Amino acid sequence: MKKSLALLMGCAFGLAASAQSWPTKPVKLVVPAPAGSSLDFIARTLGDKLRERWKQPVVVDNKAGAGGMLGMTAVAKAPADGYTLGIGFNGPIAFGPHMYKKMAYDPAKDLLPIVLTSSQPNVLAVAASNPAKTLPEFVAWAKKQGGKMNYASVGAGSSSHLTMELFKSAAGFEATHVPFAGSPPAGISVASEETQALFTVAPALLPLIQGGRIRLLAATSLQRTETMKDLPTVAEAGYPGFEALAWNGLFSAAGTPPELVRRINADVNEVMKDKGVRDAFAKQGLILGGGSPDEFKTFIAAESLKWGATIKKVGISID
Repeated sequence: MKKSLALLMGCAFGLAASAQSWPTKPVKLVVPAPAGSSLDFIARTLGDKLRERWKQPVVVDNKAGAGGMLGMTAVAKAPADGYTLGIGFNGPIAFGPHMYKKMAYDPAKDLLPIVLTSSQPNVLAVAASNPAKTLPEFVAWAKKQGGKMNYASVGAGSSSHLTMELFKSAAGFEATHVPFAGSPPAGISVASEETQALFTVAPALLPLIQGGRIRLLAATSLQRTETMKDLPTVAEAGYPGFEALAWNGLFSAAGTPPELVRRINADVNEVMKDKGVRDAFAKQGLILGGGSPDEFKTFIAAESLKWGATIKKVGISID
């Protein structure tokens, strides 16, 4: 009995010591999106500060494709030693299991949530020529279209797509989905009146907003954000409790020692207190995350439940 207890204590001490000495070599940070994307910005901004803290290079590895699943598959199948981390987001973490008939990994079993890095509300955009100046006016206008309205999204099964489906259900109007490959073409389709509305993140629409080609009507955060103080939320404009955030966070492969997960979590939380990091995120319209691994895990479970119901209702299924 004493030998077993001593062995357990020895193992615990060894793991704790290992977590303290980590990292002893470069850390790879997988980004399941292309260079120049918001996820890439987040990874490089945090990576620069973590490199200073860890005294090791943090190598950003962009693996875009398959709706983010290509990159997260690489993380899920990596050794569980903390040297391969990944920035996961809604799609390949909370939406994918409800949409795809087959995935190369199970987010709940093969990935460990470490920390929420940021979130961002979607905004409802319409053409500058649209008569609606407020969200209630838009809903009234949409209902008058008798189901002939088209709405754009940045891709089938994206936060952009699902947010509009959730809002359609809450507001009680019909519209046809027209998916595009990313925010630029989706925004242009609204500005040119090819489609009539779009939910996506605000920074992607900045050139069209500044050019006076589109108008923003509402944001999908529960409270107004610091960078969009003048833009009402969907919740305050008549739909209490409505929230739809594009979020992202840090993950490692399942089996990563708990002590190491806590160490990485603590370091990222500290880095996100840095004024330079906070200012950089704010300029991108990002709301800083933080918190414990358990809090992030609980958040993901709630998001999966919420959006799984929407995906099932809409009948989204991707091979």
